[in-house]
Amino acid sequence: MSMVVLITGATDGLGRGLARALAQRGDTVLVHGRSQARIDEVVDELGGDARGYRADLASLDEVRRLAAEVRDAEPRLDVLVNNAGIGTGERELSADGHELRFAVNYLAGFLLARELLPLLKASAPARIVNVASAGQSPLDLDDLMMQSGYSGGRAYTQSKLAQIMFTIDLARELEGTGVTATALHPATYMPTKMVSTPMSSLEEGVEATLRLVVDPALDGVSGVYFDGQRESAPHPQAGDPDARRRLWERSEELVGPA
Repeated sequence: MSMVVLITGATDGLGRGLARALAQRGDTVLVHGRSQARIDEVVDELGGDARGYRADLASLDEVRRLAAEVRDAEPRLDVLVNNAGIGTGERELSADGHELRFAVNYLAGFLLARELLPLLKASAPARIVNVASAGQSPLDLDDLMMQSGYSGGRAYTQSKLAQIMFTIDLARELEGTGVTATALHPATYMPTKMVSTPMSSLEEGVEATLRLVVDPALDGVSGVYFDGQRESAPHPQAGDPDARRRLWERSEELVGPA
C-alpha cells in the first residue's frame, strides 16, 4: 500500500533525494519548501500525486498554517519527515525573535509534529522521522537562544541534539498510539548547499533516511537514534530526563498553547 509522506525541506539536497526515492516507490510525497517556484519544480519532477506546501519555518505562524493546510487537505498522513534545516552562520533571529538555528532546525519540527499528531494518530501506524546529526553539543538550558558566547557551529549542533532529545520524549508520549518517532544522522557531509567539502554521497543519506520511513522491520521501533543505518548512542545529555523535561517545557512556552 502506498504511503503519504510530508517532507520538510524537500526542494533541495537530502529532502529532494528522499522525495524522488519515495515517488519511485509509488508513494505520495507532500513537498514542503520556502519557494513556490522550487516547490512547483519538484512536484512536476516527481509527477504522480505529489503535492506542494509552502511555508517559511522561521515563523511559528507559518508552521501552524502549514499544519492546518495539511490537516484540511490530506485525509491521511503516514509519515512526517522533519528534514528542513540551516547550517552554521552568524547569529540571526527568527520572525518570532528566537535564535534562528534553534528555531528552524528544532522548534519548527517540534511544533509541526505537535500540530499534525491528530492526523498521524488517525492514520496509524504512522511515523515521525527527525533528521538530526552526529554533530551534537549539550544545550545550555538557561540560554537556549545563545545570547552569550554565540558560535554558529555550536548553535547548529545544539539544535540537532535538541531534535534527538525531543524524539526520545515524543516516543514515550506516543506509546500505544501506533505512531513512532525516530531520529538519525543520515550521512557525514553529503553534497548539499550546507557543505563545501562532501565526504558521503547523497545516496547514502537517502538510503538511511528512507529505511526509517518505509522499512517494515522498524515497525514499532521508537525513541531511537540512528547513525546512518546503525542504532547509536547520542550525546549523554539526551539520556538526562531532567534536561529533556526542561527542554520540552521551554519549547512549549516558546511555541505557545496548542
